[in-house]
Amino acid sequence: MAESTVSAPPDALSVHQARMQNPRLKAYLALAVGVICIGFSAIFTKWAGEEASGSVSAFYRVAIASVVLAVPFALQGARSPQGRASSRRLSPSIVWLTALAGIFFALDLALWNTSLEFTSAANATLLGNTSTLWVSIGATLFFQEKLRRTFWAGMLLALLGALVIVGGDIFEHPSLGWGDLLAIGSSLFYAAYLLNTQKVRQRTGTLSFMWLSSVSATVLLLLYVLVMGEQLLGFSEETWQALAALALISHVLGWLAINYALGHLPAPLAAVSLLSQPVITAIVAVPLLGEQLSLYQIGGGLLVLLGIYIVNRRV
Repeated sequence: MAESTVSAPPDALSVHQARMQNPRLKAYLALAVGVICIGFSAIFTKWAGEEASGSVSAFYRVAIASVVLAVPFALQGARSPQGRASSRRLSPSIVWLTALAGIFFALDLALWNTSLEFTSAANATLLGNTSTLWVSIGATLFFQEKLRRTFWAGMLLALLGALVIVGGDIFEHPSLGWGDLLAIGSSLFYAAYLLNTQKVRQRTGTLSFMWLSSVSATVLLLLYVLVMGEQLLGFSEETWQALAALALISHVLGWLAINYALGHLPAPLAAVSLLSQPVITAIVAVPLLGEQLSLYQIGGGLLVLLGIYIVNRRV
């Protein structure tokens, strides 16, 4: 008579390992790391802005990142979305679409970094992240994605929370300033970048996408700063350190993590989660920039987090 076998319950380690093999869980962890890293971008840009203009900071952000990523890109070669090495070259259409993503990102950075010269770090971060709304509308119109009512409710709640974070400035100055308009313009290119990334990342790897888009952005921003006659050299050691931190922390580490997440998560969902960036920026701006954190900002931050939870809870 054959002996019956009873499966032993999985131990804690095996359950943890199974969870960590879940691509969606990895994507959420990567997204969290990325949001924290880019939450510091306004801080680094503000520090560098004492000597380097917003467009110059944007240029060095992607230029340094392109140099840093060049070696691992060359060693790894083109990789498929599943991360398996591929001997095939990237198709011309993928190269062009990735270059287009770099152009969108360059325009986003140029406008957003410049906006920091005319408005606060919190304002620029908030208005730049109105891209969440444009991404959701774009995904619905162009990709025919069906977004649930709970998604729209959570997104609007998160946007409301982000509005409360900078509500004092808006109520004191109802009309939008030049810096605010630049930040809104950057949000449109930011949205185009996120939507483009979602589609392209389905056909290419994270590192390939990051390097090619960074090179494309570098070329465009270099042409822009040269035409505008911006100063590219002669900065202090502190400014170079801020530019290096902006490139290595906010771009290389932050956007590698976010672009990985965009290969596994819908762009609208990721865009709403990215609304936690102004919360992080507002918090770290207190000790690093000397900006005050009011009760309104704390309440707004809680609304943002609640909205993000609502959007993600049934995913």
